[in-house]
Amino acid sequence: MPVLFALTCQAKNNIIPGFCRNSYRLKKINNPFAFARDLRVLEGRLEVAGLERLHDLLAETGGTVFWHLEGERGQRGESLLRLTVSGGLLLACQRCLGATPFDLDIDSLLALVPAGAELSQEELEDDSRDFLPVEHDLDVAELVEDEILLALPVAPRHEKCGLPGVADDGGRVHPFAGLAGLKGKLN
Repeated sequence: MPVLFALTCQAKNNIIPGFCRNSYRLKKINNPFAFARDLRVLEGRLEVAGLERLHDLLAETGGTVFWHLEGERGQRGESLLRLTVSGGLLLACQRCLGATPFDLDIDSLLALVPAGAELSQEELEDDSRDFLPVEHDLDVAELVEDEILLALPVAPRHEKCGLPGVADDGGRVHPFAGLAGLKGKLN
């Protein structure tokens, strides 16, 4: 009788890279400067379950985000990447810990610079773009996840979410109010 083994997705990824749905982690741009210079376009989708750095902020890890990466040239010939990300996430409300929907609508212009390059004060003060230091390869999934993390609110919460310990009518809940009635009856 043959012996069958069941491998978890993590074990499959360790043995056979790219076997599971997390294979998008392997998508890299070998030369981001050439990608921008040649005005190339790359797009795709990522499963939210595969974006592990987001998990602590989410109420649910289901769903998909869609991304579009396009190379551009700046006015002075600099290499730029325009990244757009769309989709929906269910964030954990910081007041009630319930799920609160958050729509992603990210449009980032990133100027590519060699890692360790010195930037002038004028460049640092330019708010029209962000700088992305690149050494070799550019991991697209990691870039998308970074931009999502930067776009999330610091403390997500529902529009009309009550604070813990406050009654719906706005009055304060007093947990020992029932004991006040017993105060004089025991003697």
